Amino acid sequence: MSTAEKTFSKGLEGVIAAQTEMSFINGTEGILEYVGIAIGDLASKSSFEETVFLLWNKRLPTQSELEAFTKDLRSHYSLCDAMKTRITSCPIEAEPMHVIRTMISSMAMDDSSPNENSVEAAREKSMRILAKTPAIVAAFDRHRRGLEAIDGDPSLSFAANFLYMLNGEKPTDAMIRAFDICMITHADHGLNNSTFAARVVISTLSDVYSSITAAVGSLRGPLHGGANEGVMKMLNQIPSVDAAEDHVMNMIKNKERIMGFGHRVYKSKDPRASELMTLAKQLAEDTGNIEFYDKSNAIEQVMEREYAAKGIYPNVDFYSATTYHCIGLKLDLFTPMFVLARIAGWAGHVIEQLEDNRLFRPTTDYVGPHDAPYVSIDDR
Repeated sequence: MSTAEKTFSKGLEGVIAAQTEMSFINGTEGILEYVGIAIGDLASKSSFEETVFLLWNKRLPTQSELEAFTKDLRSHYSLCDAMKTRITSCPIEAEPMHVIRTMISSMAMDDSSPNENSVEAAREKSMRILAKTPAIVAAFDRHRRGLEAIDGDPSLSFAANFLYMLNGEKPTDAMIRAFDICMITHADHGLNNSTFAARVVISTLSDVYSSITAAVGSLRGPLHGGANEGVMKMLNQIPSVDAAEDHVMNMIKNKERIMGFGHRVYKSKDPRASELMTLAKQLAEDTGNIEFYDKSNAIEQVMEREYAAKGIYPNVDFYSATTYHCIGLKLDLFTPMFVLARIAGWAGHVIEQLEDNRLFRPTTDYVGPHDAPYVSIDDR
């Protein structure tokens, strides 16, 4: 194909770069499905462990398969001594996302065959990364608080174990379920920026650790995974529920971005936000944080009045911020929670890419000059 026949799409918008069986999105109608199953059904009926199995195997597990999968995941909960030493060597002022990115990359050094890229090897490495990253987050947070790391408890679910390792006590059932649903709703979302990064890296036949590390680096950006932190900052700036409308209207007047609203894909309400909205309200009531939910609801009403006609609605970050706050997470741990969930999707896409790989190598549209003269340095 000649250069003249090629098309340019800024940001690759509208370009189909991969085929997947994992998640389907209809942004106009607000539909998200994992392997054909509506996200609402999974959030209300499934578990994160079962959802990961679904994404990696393209089908729901039998009872015995789910038990085996869960047992394998839990066997990798704890960190080796070398990893614990690396974490305690990190400066306590380091950003958690930088620590996560570095520690996942370092996991390759604990693997006797880090470059093995068979599909089965990719599954095994993905399982270890999925299981150990919560321990990395919890251990670093405890390190910066002057506390010892807590080993994982293989009797606990993924959600319960993380909260236990973080806080040193068993979480309530409501917190476990809330966190589990957050993990399910964040597990995969098409060929988003970080997922694309993971597929691009593994397409070179690099390694799983490099692919997931690249994805973490992408997710850290405020235009991708960092938006829920912005939501919480905004909520903290609003002194009361009654002040919410004036605050938002002033932001609109000053052309400031209202974090948690609008999405590159959805032109209707993000279906993940619908699930989290109900959850956030219940958790806020249970934990004495109902004012945060009420402020969120007030902001949504203003935005619906001002922008719904333009297809701008709450996205998944808007209510996940309130949920994470109610669980007791520090602000800089919000985006790391996205990582814990999205490893499921990244790994699934890495496996898909390896099953039918082709190196990603897009072209560019050169818009610079031609036949420019070289001017000697004495004449410049």
